[in-house]
Amino acid sequence: MRQLLAIILVLAGLAGAARAAEPLVAGPPGPLVDVAWVKANLGAPGLVFLDLRGPLGGASKADYLQAHIPGAIYSDYLKDGWRIKDKNGTVGMLPPAERLEQLIGGLGIANDSHVVVVANGRSALDIGTATRIYWTFKVLGHDQVSVLDGGMTAYLRARDKDKKPVNPLESGEVKLPPATFRAALRADMLASKEQVKQALAASSVLVDNRPSSQYLGVNKSGLAKRYGTLPGARNLPENWITVNGGGTFRDRATLEKLYAAAGVPTAGAQINFCNTGHWASLGWFVSHELLGNSEARLYDGSIVEWAADASAPMERLVQLD
Repeated sequence: MRQLLAIILVLAGLAGAARAAEPLVAGPPGPLVDVAWVKANLGAPGLVFLDLRGPLGGASKADYLQAHIPGAIYSDYLKDGWRIKDKNGTVGMLPPAERLEQLIGGLGIANDSHVVVVANGRSALDIGTATRIYWTFKVLGHDQVSVLDGGMTAYLRARDKDKKPVNPLESGEVKLPPATFRAALRADMLASKEQVKQALAASSVLVDNRPSSQYLGVNKSGLAKRYGTLPGARNLPENWITVNGGGTFRDRATLEKLYAAAGVPTAGAQINFCNTGHWASLGWFVSHELLGNSEARLYDGSIVEWAADASAPMERLVQLD
C-alpha cells in the first residue's frame, strides 16, 4: 500500500510539473493583449516580454531595472539600432534585415518566440514605440508578436490599500541567451517615395497621422524642410486612435466612427505617413491589424524624406506667410 501511495504521489508530481511547463494561455494572443492575459501567461515557454520604456514615454531603463514584468528583457528604442539614418540622411528608417536579425537574435528572440512589446503607455506618442516595433517584426515576417494595451502604465495601475502595485513585478536586468532570428522580408508592407508618387498619381488614399496643426501647415516638425502635407491626404491624428491620447487603444466601433469622420476608408489601398514613420505606425496598426485592412502600408521616410525633395509636391492648407 505504501509503495502504491508513493507511486501515486510521484505520478501526481510529474503531472503537476508537466502542467507547470505548459503555456497558461488565457485566449490566443492577438495584436493586442491586456494585463489579465499577461498575468495568466507569465513564465510560458517561448513568450518574451520586450520592455521598451524610454524618454518618449517619460521613463528610462532605470524604471525597468526598478520594476518590470517578470522575465521581461529590455531594449532602448532610440539607441539600440531599431531605426537608422539612411544614406540620404533620412532619420528613423528601417535598418537592413541582417542588422535587425543580429539585434533581435542578440536579445534572445528566436523565430518561434512570441513577443509582447511593452511601452510605458502614457501617451499615443509613447505607445507608438510599441506599434513601430510591432510593425518592424511584421515587416520581417514574424507574426508572433503583440502589443500590451496600455503598456506598463496599465500593468501598474492596480494597487492595494497601501497604494503598492499588486501585479507581479521583478527588479534587475534579465538577459536571455542569444538566439537565431531569420527575417523573411515583406516588401509589400512598405511604401517607398516612388510608390507614394505613384499612389498620388492614382489618387490612392494617403493618411497623415500627424497632429492637425502639422497637417494643415500651421506648424511643422523641426526635422521637416517644408510645411504642409501630401496633396489630397486625409488627416487622422495619432491622438484620436487612443483613449484621450493616452496609451490604451479605442474599441473597434469607436475607431470605425473616427475613420468615417476623417474620411478614411477601412478597406482598400492606403498609405500611412507622419514625419518619420513613428506616429504612422499607430495608423497602420489600427488599419491593418485592428480593422483588418490588408492593403494598408506605411511610408517609412514620411514627410522628412518627402519634404527634402524639392520636386515632391506638397500642399499647405493654411497659409501663414
